[in-house]
Amino acid sequence: MTILAFLFVIAICVISHEWGHYITARLFGVQVHEFAFGMGPVLFSRKRWNTLWTFRIFPVGGFVRLAGMGEERDNEELLPGGGFFEKSAWQRFLILSAGAALNILLAVGITAFLLMTRGVMDLKSTTIGEIMTEYPAAEAGLRQGDTILAVNDEPTTSWEFMAKALREAGHQGTVRILVERGSDRFIVETALRKDPQSGAFLFGIRPRIITYPFFEALGRSFGYIFEMSRDILSGILSWLFGKQKMDVTGPVGIATMAGEAVKQGLWSFLSFLAVINLNLGILNLLPFPALDGGRLIFLLGEMLTGRKFPERWEYYVHLAGFVVLISLILLVTWKDIVTLVGSQ
Repeated sequence: MTILAFLFVIAICVISHEWGHYITARLFGVQVHEFAFGMGPVLFSRKRWNTLWTFRIFPVGGFVRLAGMGEERDNEELLPGGGFFEKSAWQRFLILSAGAALNILLAVGITAFLLMTRGVMDLKSTTIGEIMTEYPAAEAGLRQGDTILAVNDEPTTSWEFMAKALREAGHQGTVRILVERGSDRFIVETALRKDPQSGAFLFGIRPRIITYPFFEALGRSFGYIFEMSRDILSGILSWLFGKQKMDVTGPVGIATMAGEAVKQGLWSFLSFLAVINLNLGILNLLPFPALDGGRLIFLLGEMLTGRKFPERWEYYVHLAGFVVLISLILLVTWKDIVTLVGSQ
């Protein structure tokens, strides 16, 4: 199951990324020699729409081979006007950025779907969504839909504030809780129960789950993705400046996490798929040679100066970056294998 989950995640991420490059290139009239899923020797190939579609033996990546980038095979012909470098700088910019953009948009779409169907915990209100059995809230007769207005006479403005107030009040013995039910208000006085695993004092309630209609879910999903993107970039910058360590994982680690997400159910797996697509999109836009972001830096320089960087030298820069990236992937994969074997 872990292997199948990993292959599914990689297929969705890679195919959507390369499809972004492919469809944008075709839109601007760039000839596409090959659309490949996987690396290494070809297992299956088919020629359609003037493009060779290939499935390769190692399903851990993919690529779109565009005409005019020095990767033509012996039997391939470069049609007039179909070369990548024959297009304007802004067209090439859009072609290169479309892969990462589609990954990010896929993360937005999955998040919107989750907000419409699964929903999210309402942490802005203190309305109870679920009562846990054998805890003080159930013993006090609280019901789903009741709202906690105050803890020890201190008004609660959000679920997080209320939860913190309850945890702190639990050490004091009996807790005084103001509850609203419909048009009625009443006081519950009870001692909280200490959780043996976490050591925290619990009242035994969970927040309600709320879903959103399509357009609101879509708008909120952009907000969630923006916040997650900001956190990812902040983490990368903190790591670069030595302020914090970063836990980097490779294909083996992703496979393990994909398997765990599948075990937890469909919703967890979809959330994992959205996060992976977002990370892939952002990482590809980083200004590092061989990544889309590295190529975009050269294009930005061309657009600002009006002068194109020599293609031969740009090729060597990206080749060096590719070697570094492959080395890092192998190093991280080895670390993941050691960690996995050590946990058995």
